[in-house]
Amino acid sequence: MGKTGKRIKLRTLLIGGIITLFFLVLVGKVFWIQVVDADTWKKHALELIDRTKIISAKRGTITDRNGDILAKDAPAYTVAVNPKLIAEKEIEDEVVKGLHNLLGKDEAGLREDITSTKDDGELRIYREVRSEGYKISQELKDQVDEFREKLDEEYGAKDAIVLMEATKRFYPENNLASHVLGYLNKEDDPVYGLELYYDEKLKGQDGKMVYQADRKGVEINNSTVEYTPAVNGKNLTLTIDDTIQFYIEEAMKKAVDQYDPISMTVIAADPNTMEILGMANMPNYNPNTYWESEQENFFNHAIQSIYEPGSTFKIVTLAGAVEEKLFNPNATYESGSVTVGGRTISDVSRNWGTITYLDGVKRSSNVAFVNLGYKMLGGEKLRSYIDKFGFGVKTGIDLPNESASPIRELHYAADIAAASYGHGLVQVTPLQQVAAVSAIANGGKLMVPHLVKEITDPNTGEVEKVEPKVVRQAISASTSKTVSTYLEQVVADREKGSGRKAYIDGYRVAGKTGTAIKYVNGKYDHSKAVVSFIGFAPADNPKIAMIVVIDQPNDPTVGGGTAAAPVFKEIMSKSLTYLGVPKETASKDDTDKSKVVSKKAPDLVGKSGKEARSQLLEQGIAYETLGKGSEVVKQYPESGTALQPGQRVYLLTEDSDTMEVPDLTGESLRDALEVLTLIKVGVKVEGEGFVSEQKVEVSGEQRTVVLTLKSAKETVTGETGEDVLSSDEAEDVNKSEAGTENKESAESTVTEPEISGTTAEERGDN
Repeated sequence: MGKTGKRIKLRTLLIGGIITLFFLVLVGKVFWIQVVDADTWKKHALELIDRTKIISAKRGTITDRNGDILAKDAPAYTVAVNPKLIAEKEIEDEVVKGLHNLLGKDEAGLREDITSTKDDGELRIYREVRSEGYKISQELKDQVDEFREKLDEEYGAKDAIVLMEATKRFYPENNLASHVLGYLNKEDDPVYGLELYYDEKLKGQDGKMVYQADRKGVEINNSTVEYTPAVNGKNLTLTIDDTIQFYIEEAMKKAVDQYDPISMTVIAADPNTMEILGMANMPNYNPNTYWESEQENFFNHAIQSIYEPGSTFKIVTLAGAVEEKLFNPNATYESGSVTVGGRTISDVSRNWGTITYLDGVKRSSNVAFVNLGYKMLGGEKLRSYIDKFGFGVKTGIDLPNESASPIRELHYAADIAAASYGHGLVQVTPLQQVAAVSAIANGGKLMVPHLVKEITDPNTGEVEKVEPKVVRQAISASTSKTVSTYLEQVVADREKGSGRKAYIDGYRVAGKTGTAIKYVNGKYDHSKAVVSFIGFAPADNPKIAMIVVIDQPNDPTVGGGTAAAPVFKEIMSKSLTYLGVPKETASKDDTDKSKVVSKKAPDLVGKSGKEARSQLLEQGIAYETLGKGSEVVKQYPESGTALQPGQRVYLLTEDSDTMEVPDLTGESLRDALEVLTLIKVGVKVEGEGFVSEQKVEVSGEQRTVVLTLKSAKETVTGETGEDVLSSDEAEDVNKSEAGTENKESAESTVTEPEISGTTAEERGDN
């Protein structure tokens, strides 16, 4: 073989070797990728094609006790602009002007949005218009859509403005109960109120869907999908009644207009359960537009304001004296002034001479209560009752940021005397006072106030009921009843009672005025006061306990009896009528009392549900809406029918046999039958009198309501006619009330014209 052949052979071997080596390297690399490092590359591949979509959980709805919505998730839209398209179409001025007019954002801020660039200087294709364009309403969204159509017609630039659909928290009643509800901020974080306190229950848990997609994001057919469903938040049913809340806030607006105070607070509760029926402060805010309010508007004075209560606190001293059997209503003392620990305490610059202790309670005599608290009870026992009624510690209400001021020991004579009539070391919140007066009303039980009645899981249908909680027995049931009779005379005695302006025809009201001079710069400033009224009704079978607090009215001559008691009267009278609590008609002997005026059912057929409800609310007529329609198609009783005290008007908004059966408790058999006939259901009746219980039975498509009836006395008062007191309690009542029954009943029916102007006695007490 020649040299040429050898060269060819060597080249062939070299090339073959190189090819073989390359093939071995390639095989080795494939083996390494597919076998040795398979998991790493598999994970990397999945990362390139896996997509995750978040499924947002729906936040729980908040309703009042009757199911009216107070807070819910609602559709919302976020406005964004396309700076790149706006520049291409040269419509910067047109877009700025249009969005400024629609959203109210300043033009400089809008120009900044529509000229926004990325890090490389290139104009963006998407920029949100914050904050004015964030989660706007459906109404405003429609207006933005009209503007987009205009841009499309004139410039072919509809997408210069983009609307992104989302959800936002919506409060249909605006300012109503805003301090109770709180709100969600623009980042969807809860702030204040129930939104914050129950956030974990309300917010739910987001779900997700993991799927495989190509490089363009399109889901691959037959790909593996991992789905985790969203768990929606739980719904809250409140103890709040939005009608009573409405009465409260309307009455407060009038008082604020008249007295221009720093703030005002009203709390209404069911004293038997401590369910809060209404809670409001002025000033308040609209949670839908919270950013428009001043910071002080968010302060919940009902649970956070700490102040010297003044004479409303005398209820505690009175209860302690009665419980210790130290209070003799017929015993006398010298009114005017008393000196304790070198300090002279006066009866609001008045001297009634020698009067009974019962008269001292009616007139809110400071001297009477100093005698009771300092001389009779003493510091140790007085302090024990302050503790028993829950002062100095938080009530435990289901709201964030509740305050409480620890009350120091009452060592010195002056401190004991001052505490006896609600000054000095005694510092309280309005809610603490409502819990205390409720204990007087309900038989002596101090209870935990609460705002949530039920928590419903929409995912499972499970319902958690919030039961009333008793903290302790503060006083005996007999003491509770006795103190209630004394407080009733504070209102019923139209001549001497400091609370006579809270008197309501047809209802027995128990209450107490309060005027606490404010402590400013190291001394009491008599030109500044916190005036209040606290009480409950009906006195013999309480349905509502309430406090009205007005902080620093513009007229320094008014007190709790003049300014706060009329507000209490307005709210209480409307609320009791709305709840269907019957009035007591005047007896033959009560010739000076005004007769109860019977109202007639107005003609509501054909009116919208909103118009009908508004008209009934204004007239103080209780009502219930049946059906889900928007217009009243039938009503009962018919227009022109004379209404009995507390009788409801039923509004039928649809003609259907599937409507929910209303609560007919307390109705007469006749009214119950009429209503059930309207909604086309069968009826079975057990017993006689008024409806005490009802039960719906279903057989096929036919519904039948079983009505259990009881006598009027049992239905209204819950009493069966049997003596419900133990023998010891009965003996306590007899001893405490011995010799006073005739005198008290006579005094409670005295009726005289209310005095015009303001006296020191009307103004209240120090």
